[in-house]
Amino acid sequence: MALGEFELIDRYFTRPARRAVLGIGDDCALLAPTPGMQLCVSSDMLVEGRHFLATVAPQRLGHKALAVNLSDLAACGAEPLAFTLALALPRADEAFLAGFAEGLFALADRHGIELVGGDTTAGPLNLCITAFGQVPAGTALLRSGARAGDELWVSGTLGDARAALECFRGTLAVDAAAFEQLRRAMECPEPRVALGRRLRGIASSAIDLSDGLLGDLGHVLRRSGVGARLRLDALPRSAVLAALAPPLQQECLLRGGDDYELLFSAPPSRRPDVLAAARDADVPVTCIGLVEAGAALVVVDAAGQPLPVAAGGFDHFRT
Repeated sequence: MALGEFELIDRYFTRPARRAVLGIGDDCALLAPTPGMQLCVSSDMLVEGRHFLATVAPQRLGHKALAVNLSDLAACGAEPLAFTLALALPRADEAFLAGFAEGLFALADRHGIELVGGDTTAGPLNLCITAFGQVPAGTALLRSGARAGDELWVSGTLGDARAALECFRGTLAVDAAAFEQLRRAMECPEPRVALGRRLRGIASSAIDLSDGLLGDLGHVLRRSGVGARLRLDALPRSAVLAALAPPLQQECLLRGGDDYELLFSAPPSRRPDVLAAARDADVPVTCIGLVEAGAALVVVDAAGQPLPVAAGGFDHFRT
């Protein structure tokens, strides 16, 4: 007998509520943030052929579907609480569902959060997660706080996910080990939740890198009313990316997208605190430039000379 909608939910997605007052099974979940905390809410949709390829392993897809939402919470400095899942499926494929749920809940369990509701329907493969978190009132990291003179920092390394996409497109060829590293960066991003929480009260602004460094930095600069100077040579990259041709490296680093690292600003006086936060979170961070007065975003080479780089990042309706 074919698996029905409610059997599907019961078998693969129903778990006892732990932190939620009420979880799956009623028309609404009930969440109770800790007194003195503000609720943070983020939604992200993943569409097959747009955000992921049909060849992705279900476990990795389950991981990424939740990871991209946790990355948004990390950019606000939030502690994750719970999430909902809206899932459209072409058919009730039990092998896919088992793998997807495995990857989804493995990441959820690492962060101590639970699935508290959602929806399922038949249709083209489409995943939409809404994640809920909390921050002490008035402490959330925002895009609007960068100030002239602040240093710009980024976590981890950039560009590998975009390089993986070029491999899938057939425009880049690397050996098997390098391809697996690039593909893992694309399919299994690591949300920097611990780092985001430790940056509260230290960083002046923050954003997660989903649409490329230039595009996402542009959001911060516009909201903050400032400009910035980026050092191309300072951008952190893996050994695999560093071995690629310089024009491709530059494209992957500046416009790549799907990095899900944290980009943040902080006053130079807070540099020791930034480095301590990174050590505590066990996440490498790199200073990549400075916030400047004005509205210009300038990328410079190792000698400090401006490069002819157009601003902007990925846009679903222009790309």
